[in-house]
Amino acid sequence: MYQFPDPLAADGDVVCIGGNLSPGMLLSAYRQGIFPWFNDGDPILWQSPDPRFVIFPQNLHVSDSMCKILKKKRFVISFDCDFHAVISECAAVRRRGQDGSWITGDMIGAYSELHRLGFAHSAEARLDGCLVGGCYGVRIGGVFFGESMFSKVSNASKAAFLTFAASLFDDGLAFIDCQVYSAHLESMGGTALSRKDFISLLPPATHQRPPVGFISATR
Repeated sequence: MYQFPDPLAADGDVVCIGGNLSPGMLLSAYRQGIFPWFNDGDPILWQSPDPRFVIFPQNLHVSDSMCKILKKKRFVISFDCDFHAVISECAAVRRRGQDGSWITGDMIGAYSELHRLGFAHSAEARLDGCLVGGCYGVRIGGVFFGESMFSKVSNASKAAFLTFAASLFDDGLAFIDCQVYSAHLESMGGTALSRKDFISLLPPATHQRPPVGFISATR
């Protein structure tokens, strides 16, 4: 495992700069509570936010309106059926206050390789056969490190994420790392942890047994 500088000693969210996006470096980073987040044209910035936003199984919240949408099966939800399309759509989203996307071509290539190796996963929401929402991230043992989501139709990303999260938790996942706060994630059960507390959870959780049977399901 590649040893990064101690995130608890970092002055701010950026732990270090440089390196590469190889599978070994990416997986080492996640196991140490660090992930890459940088703009196109900049060097790789390895970040460990404080506080960290997470969802525990007991806190996952499905609103009454979302329960109705899921029960009616408005969207066809699948897992790992079109990872490349999901990450490409996430890259195409233009977010307020951001000049371009942090999901660069190099990032797409790096996470596509993690998907090929069985670490990166996606959830897709389709409506009338068209991909209208989804999310992706990295699973290591009992932790899913969420990266991004997109929605072209109201509630599509929520439907994909909540269905995926429920399957992950059914499979014994300890928690979902949402990285940083958003009202969207808070509404689904996200809560803040100090960086110290978050990192203390990683060694036992990431060494849990390999995932069993939630991949490539359709709901």
